[in-house]
Amino acid sequence: MVIAGQYPHLTLTFGLLGNIVSFMVFLSPMPTFYKVYKKKSTEGFQSIPYVVGLFSAMLWIYYALLKGNAMLLITINSVGIVIQTFYICVFLFYAPKKARMESVKLIMLFIVVGFGLIVLLTEFLSKGAKRGVIVGWICLVFSLCVFVAPLGVLRQVIKTKSVEYMPILLSLALTLSAVMWFFYGLLLGDFNIAIPNTLGFTFGIIQIILYFVFKNRKPAINDKISEFKEKMSEMDEPRIPEIKDHNTIDMVKLNAALRPEYTQNPHAVRSPIIANHTIEVAA
Repeated sequence: MVIAGQYPHLTLTFGLLGNIVSFMVFLSPMPTFYKVYKKKSTEGFQSIPYVVGLFSAMLWIYYALLKGNAMLLITINSVGIVIQTFYICVFLFYAPKKARMESVKLIMLFIVVGFGLIVLLTEFLSKGAKRGVIVGWICLVFSLCVFVAPLGVLRQVIKTKSVEYMPILLSLALTLSAVMWFFYGLLLGDFNIAIPNTLGFTFGIIQIILYFVFKNRKPAINDKISEFKEKMSEMDEPRIPEIKDHNTIDMVKLNAALRPEYTQNPHAVRSPIIANHTIEVAA
C-alpha cells in the first residue's frame, strides 16, 4: 500500500515527467493552426476541444490552489491556459462569422457560466477542506468525460478499418501522460488525479492496439469507392445493340443471291453489287 508523501522523490519525478509530456500534448495542434494561418481559414475545424481544454486547465488550477501541495499541477495547467487561449484567439480571428459566434457561445457556457458558477458556489456554500473535496469530484467527473470522448474515434476506426484520424504519436503521448499523472496522483494520495488517468491509460492502450491492427489494412470506404468506379466504367463502355434475326436482312447474302451465277436462269440480268450493310425491317 502506497502512503501519501512516502516517496517524495518519485512523486516529484512523475510530476515533472507529466509536465513535460503534457506540454508536448498541448503543442500537438500547432501544425493544424499553422495550416489555418497559411490558408487564412479554419476549414471546418471546431473550437470545442480548445475551449474544453481551457476550462479543464482552469478547473485543475482552482483545485490545486484549494488542495495545496500540488505545485506541478499549477505549472502545467498555467502553461495550458496560455496555449489554449492562443489557439482560441487564432480560431476566432480566422473563423467565419457563424463558427465565430458558436465559439463565443461555447466560451460563455464553459468559462463564464460554468467555471464562474463553480467558483461562486464553492466559495459561498462550502468551507475549508470540504470545498476542495467538492471541486476535486468535479474535476474527477469532468476528466472522466474527457477521456471517454475518444470512444467516437475508436468506433470510427473499427467501422472504416482506417487509422487516418487516429495519429499514433498523439495516442502514445496521451497514454504516456496518463501513466505519469496516474503515478503522481497515487504517490500523492490523490484519487481525483489517479482515477481519471486510469481510464485514460486504458483507452490509450486500446487506441495503440487498434492502430497496429488496422494500420496496413485497406480502408473499407476505399473498397466501396473502387467498386463504384468499376461499375461506372462498365456503364461507360459502348454496347453493341443486339440484332434480332427475324427483323434483319444481311444485304451481302442478298447481293450474292441476286448474281446470275447463283440463279437457275442463264439469261438473268446481273444486278449491281450492294454495299455490306444491314437494313432493319419493321415487323
